[in-house]
Amino acid sequence: MSAFTTSREIPATVEQVFAAISDPTRLARWWGPAGFSNTFDVCEFRTGGRWAFTMHGPDGKHYPNENVFAEIAAPAKVVVQHVSQPKFHLTISLAATPAGTRVSWLQQFESDELAERMAAIVIPANEQNLERLEAEALRR
Repeated sequence: MSAFTTSREIPATVEQVFAAISDPTRLARWWGPAGFSNTFDVCEFRTGGRWAFTMHGPDGKHYPNENVFAEIAAPAKVVVQHVSQPKFHLTISLAATPAGTRVSWLQQFESDELAERMAAIVIPANEQNLERLEAEALRR
């Protein structure tokens, strides 16, 4: 299996959650696993737009990332193509629920082998990402 899925219900409107994703300042605050911070070089939030940034790990290491926003269908879906290694597509889908918004996260790697190597990192990191997104969406 080359894909990882997770989801979370966030007690905020779809528009509030999408705002936390689409605003580069807010995106920089929550993107990545717990303990990471980001420096964005460019964040062209539009279909075909470039998104280049460096993640700063709690271990003091810096992790450059190069992405393209492959699809943006406001406020329901964002597809990110991670073009630097390891290569993957991330689809973030938002759907209204009676309690707020269901955020569905589908991360698909280019091969089963790569996904297997990344699983120990990706599975907890994706949950932490959603925790951080929830906190940002609920910021007032």
